[in-house]
Amino acid sequence: MKDPVRLFIVPTPIGNLEDITFRAVRILKEVDFILAEDTRTSGKLLQHYGIDKKVIAHHQFNEHRTVEAVTDRLRSGATGALISDAGTPAISDPGFLLVRACIQAGIVVECLPGPTALIPALVNSGIACDRFLFEGFLPHKKGRESRLAGLAEERRTMIFYESPHRVAKALARFAEVFGEERPACVSRELTKIHEENVRGTLKDLAIYFAGKAVKGEIVIVVAGKET
Repeated sequence: MKDPVRLFIVPTPIGNLEDITFRAVRILKEVDFILAEDTRTSGKLLQHYGIDKKVIAHHQFNEHRTVEAVTDRLRSGATGALISDAGTPAISDPGFLLVRACIQAGIVVECLPGPTALIPALVNSGIACDRFLFEGFLPHKKGRESRLAGLAEERRTMIFYESPHRVAKALARFAEVFGEERPACVSRELTKIHEENVRGTLKDLAIYFAGKAVKGEIVIVVAGKET
């Protein structure tokens, strides 16, 4: 008989609260406890769907300390769900360490399909999406330039996450490394009321966002180098 799932990885909406599956809501109501990146942020979603469960903070600053306690609890027979502030856990968010620890301990893990910002940004961009490379957040300082240099000849479409206050600087640097005329798209506030997808060359986008006060999560899609 197959062992029961003890840890569910549950994607949550990246903006619009309606972007959650029926199954995700059911599982969040059925598990014994929920691990959340930010209990206050997740509390709004859980309250919206009438989910009243014990919520435990599990984020990048404490996950190394809490993994053992969580796996012990799951091994004892409890069931849990891991959620992040938005999107799929472990994708540029905490989660990998716990999933790995559970697998090593023989605990059954199951990840539900669901929201992640990179896919709608890629499709919205109008840039080739048959083959792509997800880079997530580049290092802020050490290793950033070497990473960009290694991507200079990349032929696949590239996807980056960036913080609002760094987007203009990132676009300007991308233009220097990949070429000013390289097609790109900047998506922000995906699925929200003020969603914006700005398309153009890296030069055009760098000019557009220069000195502009930007809010929300940012996804930058850059075309690969032409053959």
